[in-house]
Amino acid sequence: MPRCIAIRHLPFESLDAWEEPLARRFDLDYCDAPQEGVSRDLDPDLLVVLGAPLGANDGREYPFLDDTIALLRERLSNNRPTLGICLGAQLMARALGTEVHAGDMPEIGWSKLDLTPDGMLSPLRHFDGVPVFHWHSDTFDMPERARLLAGTPACAHQAFDIGSNILGLQFHPEVSARNLETWYVGHYRNLQSRSTPGVRVLREESYRHEAALAEAGRACLEQWLDEAGFSR
Repeated sequence: MPRCIAIRHLPFESLDAWEEPLARRFDLDYCDAPQEGVSRDLDPDLLVVLGAPLGANDGREYPFLDDTIALLRERLSNNRPTLGICLGAQLMARALGTEVHAGDMPEIGWSKLDLTPDGMLSPLRHFDGVPVFHWHSDTFDMPERARLLAGTPACAHQAFDIGSNILGLQFHPEVSARNLETWYVGHYRNLQSRSTPGVRVLREESYRHEAALAEAGRACLEQWLDEAGFSR
């Protein structure tokens, strides 16, 4: 089987609902970046870079972030299959030569995507009309070679791709309501601002929307993997 490695920054920010469909196609493993570091020689068939409360510009304090950017720069220049989620998408944007910076406001909670015409023709079409989960305060400028696939009123750049092998997602398509319970504890301080929903609201919305997200997320992932050339 081809090999997939997911760079993980926190144990609870995992592949979650996407782990099972990926494990059906790949020999799947995690690289826990804070403990293991990130080797610039890492070269799986598919690389996934997951989220974290860190910033893509925090490499001075967290050197593994700069190592991840260097790894991504090499992979993306060679069109190697790569998927980034939240921080992962921001690190991809940095590797592609553009800026990551604070957004106008944090975006935490559930909302629908505004798909672009390109997005409606991409695997993201499965998210049309489906609320997805957001948890970020930074955003990225669009990479020069990339197509914008989706945005929201709070964050204009929610997804981009380059061809069929490279996909960056600012939102979280992989989450389950059960696993989000650990986020509410691990990211407790993020939820103390009056501008963010409370835990009760997030919990209620997560259990209400998770089935639709799971269906759309799996369909999106399966189509993207098919188009990237990974057989079922």
